[in-house]
Amino acid sequence: MSAPLVVRDAAAEEVPALERVFRRASLSNPEDRENLLAHPEALEFASTALADGRVRVATNQSGRVLGFATTAVDDRHLELVDLFVDPDWTRRGVGRALLADAVGFAKTIGIGRIEVTGNPHAYAFYAAVGFVRDQDVVTDFGPAARLHLDVEP
Repeated sequence: MSAPLVVRDAAAEEVPALERVFRRASLSNPEDRENLLAHPEALEFASTALADGRVRVATNQSGRVLGFATTAVDDRHLELVDLFVDPDWTRRGVGRALLADAVGFAKTIGIGRIEVTGNPHAYAFYAAVGFVRDQDVVTDFGPAARLHLDVEP
């Protein structure tokens, strides 16, 4: 049995840890690596989201950042902008904990839908947690799926 995760607001001093998780997770997919390395600006964590209070981290009991999620509120839905988990911590409930936190936030503010654009390697995770594919879209880095999850507000 694994130790419980703590999900909370990210702190300014955690930016280096967020940058590390973002980069490691982004480069962990062999299909994305070459394109991302050719565009290093895509590997830069946008710390401005931290100032807006939209970044939540999942940590272990020792406080190590294992993953993070960034959300943005729209008048109709909650956009899941980022969901990244350190590759050493995948398949241990970190992504699910961050998503459960986003669902709780959506319910608290009375929003009944979460939307995300997920690239092909993330689709299985989103489908497993209940997201429904709406349409295929093209991003700067290739095809992706636009998905949604309805939540009870």
